[in-house]
Amino acid sequence: MIVALINIFLLITSPVLQLDNGLEMVDVFNYEYFIDLNGDMGITDVVSNPNFISIPSKNPNFGLGEEAVWLRFKVEPNGMGEEKKYLVINNPNLDEIYFYLVRDGEVKVNQVSGRIHDFNNRLVPSRKVIFELKMEEGVTDEVYLKIITNEKRIVSAGIADMKTINHQLYFENILYGIFTGVFFGLFFYNLFLYFSLNDKTYLIYVFYILLVWLGQSSILGFAQELIWPNWVWMNLRSNILFSILGSICAIWFVRSFLKTKKYLPKLDLGLMVIYGVYFLILLGTFLGLLRVTYAVFLVTQAIVIPYVFLMSVLILRSGFKPARFFLIAWSVFMLGIFLFVLTQMGVIPFSQPNFYLMPFGAGLGVILLSFALADRINDQKRENEIEQSEKLKLLEEHESRIIEQNEFLEEKVKQRTEELELTLHNLQNTQTQLVNQEKMASLGQLTAGIAHEINNPINFVSSNISPLKRDINDLLEIVKAYREKGKLEFSESSKKDLQEVEDDIEFDYILKEIDQLLRGMEEGAKRTVEIVKGLRLFSRVDEQDVKRVDIHDGINSTLILLNSSMSGKIQVYREFGNIPIIECLPGKLNQVFMNIITNAIHALIENLDNIPEPKITIRTNHIGEQIRIEIEDNGFGMPANVKQRIFEPFFTTKAVGKGTGLGLSIVYTIIENHKGTLEVRTEQGKGTNFIITLPIYQNTQQND
Repeated sequence: MIVALINIFLLITSPVLQLDNGLEMVDVFNYEYFIDLNGDMGITDVVSNPNFISIPSKNPNFGLGEEAVWLRFKVEPNGMGEEKKYLVINNPNLDEIYFYLVRDGEVKVNQVSGRIHDFNNRLVPSRKVIFELKMEEGVTDEVYLKIITNEKRIVSAGIADMKTINHQLYFENILYGIFTGVFFGLFFYNLFLYFSLNDKTYLIYVFYILLVWLGQSSILGFAQELIWPNWVWMNLRSNILFSILGSICAIWFVRSFLKTKKYLPKLDLGLMVIYGVYFLILLGTFLGLLRVTYAVFLVTQAIVIPYVFLMSVLILRSGFKPARFFLIAWSVFMLGIFLFVLTQMGVIPFSQPNFYLMPFGAGLGVILLSFALADRINDQKRENEIEQSEKLKLLEEHESRIIEQNEFLEEKVKQRTEELELTLHNLQNTQTQLVNQEKMASLGQLTAGIAHEINNPINFVSSNISPLKRDINDLLEIVKAYREKGKLEFSESSKKDLQEVEDDIEFDYILKEIDQLLRGMEEGAKRTVEIVKGLRLFSRVDEQDVKRVDIHDGINSTLILLNSSMSGKIQVYREFGNIPIIECLPGKLNQVFMNIITNAIHALIENLDNIPEPKITIRTNHIGEQIRIEIEDNGFGMPANVKQRIFEPFFTTKAVGKGTGLGLSIVYTIIENHKGTLEVRTEQGKGTNFIITLPIYQNTQQND
């Protein structure tokens, strides 16, 4: 449809209409004009008037006004062929046009036409005003035109024979038919979508399409020719009437589609003011104040178009994605209307291409707005899918809560968590206020890991699994004995009744289900024990002094707690060497592992689309009296200027509110207090490797 409109525009806006038989329409360009202030001068008075002024333009624009405009130009048949010639006025929006052919001071032809005159009485019943030129060979005549109209007094005229005129009319009729086909195709398509989706935005858009088509048909003169040829009242008002109704519908569509009341409530009030101005223009049109309302309408459109454009830009920047197609469509529509208004106001010289800018812009804008509505359907579909996914997640969480049965274990975990929070709080009090803030962030992360990992295993009863299995097995043995004795001693009727009962309750399935439930409870208990063990190894809440610990236990417990943040998208490789037990503050080192691994996870998660196989590799080695720990990721790495500052307090590359910039500063301090070293090897695009070296003994060397 877009290609069709572009072809229409290119064809219909040719400067001179060249036909396949070699005929062409000759433009009139040697005008002289005179302004009749009272509009009561006759042709006799005008012929003898010496005050005519020459006009260089071949499409003069005299603006709005009550005065009558007299035009004069000379015509001669030389070089025009033998066919009868006619003067064609291309502007269909002139109210009254009086035509006089004067030869040697005597009026030879006197004709009248325009929108207020009977359409069927025109020389050629068409949207164009056509006058007959009764010229004689070798004689130069003068043509006088008296023009009175309520809209812009713009004149575009040409001279041609009737065959050329008919070819031009036929050609424009075909283009108008294509134009109408595009609009009605969009009309019925969006009407179908309205009944399918029950979205009022599509109904508003359907009315908008219809009103734009009526407005453009009126401006081009086709409405007067095809719909209301002899309805003078409508002929005088149709241009501004349907343009105003279309503009009201357009503002209604803008408010509904862009949700201006939600995103820009203050600017939305401006649209309500524009509504009021439009209704005043509409009232003035019905009352007959046509010149005033036309002038106010042009000024209003020059304000409304950029105002709505600004609103669409602001709404797009706020994150409302459907506004992008609307912005493109409105830009095209805005350009067409803006140039049309400037042409009507006389800022841009009138020409045939400019006359068709508004219909072309309106047609292309309507098509692009259809794309915007289609894009909105896709966005709504994506939003619905996300909403359904969230609802499903909530249902799963509720179901998980319903099957929770071990209140005792839950209370124990709660007490343990409170103890851990209290211990971490006490450790925070030994640091400065800024360090306290960072530790609170670590505590929040730790608590989130606990809540996530224990969320499923907490549903299983661990303390009573073995007795429950034993008791159920005993019961099943008794049932089995009853069934075997019953087969020997019960009557056939009793056996049949018992068999029916077993079939009704699906006894065999119940036996299998009991076994599956017991295995599930036992597996849940094992997972709970594993997580609690990892929690204790990581926290070391009761250890304030240097202890001899296995570093591997601290790394493993940290990975358990951070497992949920990896979302199953990051592979962790442990390349542990044979290292001795070392002296350290376990809680402090666990905090080091937590901060470094967390940074690696964030670096990978934020670039999952660009890293095909995200991974974290942890290596340990024994080197003399020291151990070496490497934590490496295959992310994008860091540039040199960032690497130089990563251990500075408060330095962070994260967005505001995402981090304090103290994590690696604390890590560096902890390693330094352990008499170790911390080295960073990184290169942009090749990942990052943190290398930690720690002494085996903190005080004096001891024999293992």
